[in-house]
Amino acid sequence: MRLFWKDQIVFLVFFFVQLALLVLIFALAGYWNPLLTSYGVFLCAFFAGSYLVIRYLLNRQVYQRLSNPIESLEELNQHHGNAALGRAVDQTFQELYRLFKGQLHAYEAKQREHTTFIQQWVHQMKTPISVIHLLLQDDPDPRAESVREEVDRIKRGLETVLYIARLDRFEQDFLIEPVVLRQLVQAVVSENKRMFIRNQVYPEVKVDERFTVESDEKWLSFVLNQLLTNAVRYSAGKSSKVAILAYSRGMDVVLEVRDNGIGIPPQDVHRVFQPYFTGENGRRYPESTGMGLYLVREICGRLHHKVELDSKVGEGTSVRIVFSAVVPTLQDRKEDES
Repeated sequence: MRLFWKDQIVFLVFFFVQLALLVLIFALAGYWNPLLTSYGVFLCAFFAGSYLVIRYLLNRQVYQRLSNPIESLEELNQHHGNAALGRAVDQTFQELYRLFKGQLHAYEAKQREHTTFIQQWVHQMKTPISVIHLLLQDDPDPRAESVREEVDRIKRGLETVLYIARLDRFEQDFLIEPVVLRQLVQAVVSENKRMFIRNQVYPEVKVDERFTVESDEKWLSFVLNQLLTNAVRYSAGKSSKVAILAYSRGMDVVLEVRDNGIGIPPQDVHRVFQPYFTGENGRRYPESTGMGLYLVREICGRLHHKVELDSKVGEGTSVRIVFSAVVPTLQDRKEDES
């Protein structure tokens, strides 16, 4: 209604100016008759009011649509009346809908091609990395150890790129099944044993075999890899131990990675889950990309796991993954993501 009156402001201004001029002409011409003048003003106001009422009723749907924000693309295909203005708005909205859908489909196709290329490229890079590992496996030269370290770093970077590319199609690339936390932790620790030895930081695993959670083993392994990489990186030279614990908390199961490293400054704690944010520690450790904890939060959110973080400068950092006792169904997950 408010939009309608705003649209009619010019008409109302001209109408009242015209009405005032009409009365003034009658008065100046000597034909002043209050009764006749009032009747003429009434007729003008009646027809103007009738015009406004009819115009509003014919285009009410148009004004209501333009007054409310659009929440979905399907609303552009709604019918807005049979008046000329309503049909014109319908045609314009439908053309915009087709144009936007076409551009969206083209972008999605381009994005899929880019994701496919990234995945193929990463897989192709894994082959030479594996060959280099085999060639250096029995080489006692200290320089070979430096090369192995750099190769491990490249491998972790490629894994991060691959999982970022897969994140956009997460609903097509996960499988919820029972995961034994102790087996998962042991597998990830074994995979990163060279990193632990190289940095002289050793894992302390306190995970009972009875803890089994509903999750995706592949994505959860990547999350734990990210947490261990951060824990070792920020503990090297300050602490010789990283603890991986699992325990019950009410009806939930908690998997915690705790280090005694440098910790996170208070002003950075609430921003560490933002993409590309490295903070004060990132200036001291150039290897930081700011994507590790961001991916941890994104992946855990899509798996319906909670992530908690506590940290104190000089005392260390604890990151906890909370597995809820109530496991959402696949339909629930898709509804949440939509």
